[in-house]
Amino acid sequence: MKYEGTLSPYLLYILKIFDMDNLSLIESFSEFKDEKYIDRVTLMSILEEVFRNTLKRKFGDDDNFDVIINPDKGDLEIWRNRIVVKDGEVEDENSQISLSDAQKIEPDFEVGEDVSEEVKLADLGRRVVLSLRQNLVAKIHEHDNGIIYKQFVDLVGEIYTAEVHHVRHNVVILLDDDGNEIIMPKDRQIPSDFYRKGDSIRGIIESVELKGTKPAIIMSRTSPKFLEKLFEQDIPEVFDGLISIKKVVRVPGEKAKVAVDSYDDRIDPVGACVGMKGSRIHGIVRELGNENIDVVNYTNNTQLFINRALSPAKVTSLKIDDENKTVQVYLDADQVSKAIGRGGYNIKLAGQLTGYEIDVFREGSEEDVELTEFSDEIEAWIIDEFKKVGLDTAKSILEQDLEDLVKRTDLEEETIVDVRKILSEEFEESK
Repeated sequence: MKYEGTLSPYLLYILKIFDMDNLSLIESFSEFKDEKYIDRVTLMSILEEVFRNTLKRKFGDDDNFDVIINPDKGDLEIWRNRIVVKDGEVEDENSQISLSDAQKIEPDFEVGEDVSEEVKLADLGRRVVLSLRQNLVAKIHEHDNGIIYKQFVDLVGEIYTAEVHHVRHNVVILLDDDGNEIIMPKDRQIPSDFYRKGDSIRGIIESVELKGTKPAIIMSRTSPKFLEKLFEQDIPEVFDGLISIKKVVRVPGEKAKVAVDSYDDRIDPVGACVGMKGSRIHGIVRELGNENIDVVNYTNNTQLFINRALSPAKVTSLKIDDENKTVQVYLDADQVSKAIGRGGYNIKLAGQLTGYEIDVFREGSEEDVELTEFSDEIEAWIIDEFKKVGLDTAKSILEQDLEDLVKRTDLEEETIVDVRKILSEEFEESK
């Protein structure tokens, strides 16, 4: 049968019963009593509903039919009830039967009596039976999907484990122990991850949507929530609520910053999360493809929090504009690259963690030249792109690797090469 391999055992059994042209649709019902998504009462209700809908379509009405389901015997019977009328006076063939036809069933019938006649599956016709079977499949799928949807809605934001079933270019298809399909799109995968069929994968259930009647379950390994849940799972003090996670920001597979706080002054939240020589956080780092994780001690003191967020750089001074949520950070020349970080990730994540747009300035750089001094040669929007990643002077750009600049900015390599040439010429002329 074309359905095999995609349907649950009880549904396969029912379809085979149809193929046998038999009405014992729930024979050996004990085989299904432990099924996760359906119980005896529900299956009986679905069977009756589907059969009654079929009777309505074929006969126009089902009020005069008895659908009898006997789970103990394992059978289902359909009886059609009609009233005997005189020959030639039948106005509704569904609810009335002529005297002569009634007496073919039983010779003693008289006008006005009720006649009950069993309807066999074969009596409905092959086309009706095929339609009935399709409707039954759809109804049970609908019931199962509704249960699965509710189950996974309750799991949104929780860590879940499933096995890789199929790897495609833009998505990985996973199956859990119950055979439920879970989807992990490309943008929810850590770039360094490599998947093979049969691999066991952990992530969080990010969302569940009904597409038609089928639930679409999305798993993510890039969500900050996944990192937060890993902390809860692997660090006892976080799990017990002694340490709270205030905020998590990530560049998946590259770098993350986690702000933590403790309700107990005796507990060092950063030390508890990292562990001796990184022993506690090592497993989390490995799970995330060696993502570099900075654990930051949270504080309500904005200035101190920004200082901590820019670690490992040491800030000389800063000017905060609370109204516009911006901050000018001043550092010694040798600290600028640390504040910005490889790929610009450190300053980007520090900004996301604190909620402030951070502009980096060098202290004591008399020989350096502000980028704005080159506004007659370099377009303003290009200068702004460099400023967004904390590069506001000529030397700050010239000291950076070209490939790194391409990654950190939204500028083309050719544009950056032209800018560096202009800046280099400035210093050559000044010699």
